[in-house]
Amino acid sequence: MKRTFTRVFLFLWLTLSTLAAYAQGDALLAARAAISNGSSRDLAQYFATTVELGFDGDKQSYSATQAEFVMKDFFAKNASSGFEYIHKGASPEGVPYAIGKYASKSGSYRVFVKMKSFNGAIKIDTIEFTKE
Repeated sequence: MKRTFTRVFLFLWLTLSTLAAYAQGDALLAARAAISNGSSRDLAQYFATTVELGFDGDKQSYSATQAEFVMKDFFAKNASSGFEYIHKGASPEGVPYAIGKYASKSGSYRVFVKMKSFNGAIKIDTIEFTKE
């Protein structure tokens, strides 16, 4: 009985860990595609209820709707010519993040994307753009 319980527990733990990793990866991949395409609408689907946006060190918190308009303005002024992740990872607490490079005609930016779990879904908590 104890052996069966241990096996079931281990199986469930591995399954949930795998699902969490896939959810994290899917959200980061979707965010990458939206940023690469310069689509504030697609990106906003992954925003938490409040999002911290930073541009060259100037950070502010916005509602998801406001953040969509701020990103729309940024993409209009800095049309995307490509975006790729350089590094993906997670903090010791399990908070997924990614660092990437955004290229536009007006220059390139280093991008930091941090996600958090909100009501069981992985959502974007922070995006920072720093001009290189």
